[in-house]
Amino acid sequence: MSGQEIEKLAKIIAKLPSLGTRSSRRIVLYLLKKRETVMLPLIETLQDVAANVKTCEVCGNYDTLSPCSVCRSEKRDAHTVCVVQDVADLWAMERVGFYKGKYHVLGGVLSALDGVSPDDLNIEKLLDRLTKEEIGEVILALPATVDGQITSHYLVSRLKESNVKITTLAQGIPVGAELDYMDEGTIQLAINSRKEM
Repeated sequence: MSGQEIEKLAKIIAKLPSLGTRSSRRIVLYLLKKRETVMLPLIETLQDVAANVKTCEVCGNYDTLSPCSVCRSEKRDAHTVCVVQDVADLWAMERVGFYKGKYHVLGGVLSALDGVSPDDLNIEKLLDRLTKEEIGEVILALPATVDGQITSHYLVSRLKESNVKITTLAQGIPVGAELDYMDEGTIQLAINSRKEM
């Protein structure tokens, strides 16, 4: 492969999740072959997304407006908030289409190994929401990993003061799995079978 621009593009694409050097080079080659039908529309769309998509000031979701469409929706149950690790988990829940409450994106989980502390997560904003909104239940939909469980226990200790019902997804989700990779039936079963913490 030659050309500085091509090499630079391949290196940037290789930084995307699940892609390595060989995959990124195949993508670059495909984009060059499909310049008019794929590459140019992709560039335009990326610029549009970069200019217009923002992080929701309430829940942490991505949308062109803040508050996002989920937070603004009057059809959703404003008394229930599902706490997720990342926006990908929120999108997984929405893909199922079963959950009708609101969300709160933490932006990660506590991890001593990675140096992630409570101050690095969107926890204070969640606690602030509990004082300003009429929330009756907080569903903890965090990964069934050690860090996810530590984060859940930390949140339970902080949320207990708020007198809200705290539930967690049922353990139909395998240990170590993430919501983004679960099928719709498993996520729906986990929500239906949630238990109080």
